[in-house]
Amino acid sequence: MSVICLGILLHSCQDKRNEGKDHLVFRYNEHSNISSLDPAFARNPQNIWPSNQLFNGLVQLDDSLNIQPDIAHSWEINDSTYTYTFYLRDDVYFHKNAVFGNDSTRTVTASDFEFSFDRLVDPKVASPGSWVLQNVDRYSAVNDTTFTIVLKQPFPAFLGLLSMRYCSVVPKEAVDYYGNEFRRNPVGTGPFQYKMWEENVKLVLRKNPLYFEKDEAGEQLPYLEAVAITFLPDKQSEFLQFAQGKIDFISGLDNSYKDEILTSRGALQEAYKDRVKLLTCPYLNTEYLGFFMGAETPEIKSKALRQAVNYGFDRRKMVTYLRNGMGIPAEHGFIPQGLQGFESIQGYYYQPDKAKELVDQYIAETGDSNPEIVIGTNSQYLDICEYVQRELEKVGITVTIDVVPPSTLRQMKSTGELDIFRASWVADYPDAENYLSLFYSPNFTPNGPNYTHFKNEVLDSLYEASLFVTDIDDRKTIYTRMDSLIVEEAPVVPLFYDMAIRFVNKDVTGLGINPQNFLFLKKVRKAQ
Repeated sequence: MSVICLGILLHSCQDKRNEGKDHLVFRYNEHSNISSLDPAFARNPQNIWPSNQLFNGLVQLDDSLNIQPDIAHSWEINDSTYTYTFYLRDDVYFHKNAVFGNDSTRTVTASDFEFSFDRLVDPKVASPGSWVLQNVDRYSAVNDTTFTIVLKQPFPAFLGLLSMRYCSVVPKEAVDYYGNEFRRNPVGTGPFQYKMWEENVKLVLRKNPLYFEKDEAGEQLPYLEAVAITFLPDKQSEFLQFAQGKIDFISGLDNSYKDEILTSRGALQEAYKDRVKLLTCPYLNTEYLGFFMGAETPEIKSKALRQAVNYGFDRRKMVTYLRNGMGIPAEHGFIPQGLQGFESIQGYYYQPDKAKELVDQYIAETGDSNPEIVIGTNSQYLDICEYVQRELEKVGITVTIDVVPPSTLRQMKSTGELDIFRASWVADYPDAENYLSLFYSPNFTPNGPNYTHFKNEVLDSLYEASLFVTDIDDRKTIYTRMDSLIVEEAPVVPLFYDMAIRFVNKDVTGLGINPQNFLFLKKVRKAQ
């Protein structure tokens, strides 16, 4: 069915929901398949979202990225010994399961975190999240309700790192019993528990009647009875289901429906205002073009030409017309809005005359009168790269676009096979260090995330100094200096800072939005 017809369909279709109980079930679609419900493999949103409903860790983040208690009700940090001591609740139960005998359960103890962390770093498990504990020297259960972690060196962002789903607690009994099949037989402590999963068809979670968290009024969470997840593979079909009222929300803005539901200025189209709520907030994701600094290409080696690329296109126009206003033009540094250091410096904005001057400078320095660059991208970002291509040609830079599959792009980016690559960096944890680590020279790929192979001795020393600074305001000053260096040397072209976007059925309340775009359903209600 054509998306153009959906405005009419929105008013004409009849809701096919099960009468009486639908207000107790939250429904959403996952167009990318879930590969595992084991939190040790929660490396992408499609796995993280259901795992957030099933598991808990020591700490959690609220929608403003403030660290809050979870299974640990409090903690102490000894800066001189790099020791974190967590004091655990004694009323947290694992989901009832046969592995505990007679479909029973037991409380969580500090030994369970010891087991879970052992498993996270076990080479036999091969968790993609093992890096989370790379700065940890040791950890131990002091008693049932006290758990300590000692770092090898200072790392101020560590507490936020522990909020990642990788650090969830799991019971040894279930892991031992299910083995490799724990991925589809999860046993956690979360507000919902596993019910059934027909892979690529449907996943159902049911309310955990023993969940430990309560709301501000003292009512036990969660409010819903169930979560139902379907797996329609394309975004247009997902949007059709949402328009028909068969799912409760969709996340993100896809080209297949963006003009149907949003105006060019980012407001809801008239046909959807009575049925849909639009939720947005800055998303901890910087979209950018990266220069591979190890390339011998004269255009890539020239700082003047890299700066010309940065000045040569209008980010505001790009966001308005290609993203329907859903994004923040990247006119500051690499650090996105929502983190310490954003907006402290002046980055690049549209200056075509300045870009032409820099192109002329490049020509004078190299004798190359026809600068040419090649941008590697996947089809999802072709429109943005074509816009950059058209604009740069106006200032004297010839651009070729090489469109490759996403998996190929990731591989070529990691191995330095692309002079320029389109990329995103989504924060793993809410600290600007996460972004600046992309420019720390010991992190050259494949040993880390420095895909550009940028090396600057001053930045390296500042990065190392920041690890010893616990005061966030002092750390912000260092972060700003580092980001200013990145702007000056231009190893990247920041395009836009992304926005988290949710279209939500108006009968849903309590579904917030956060800068990591994580899904939490424990406080969601639906009108009857």
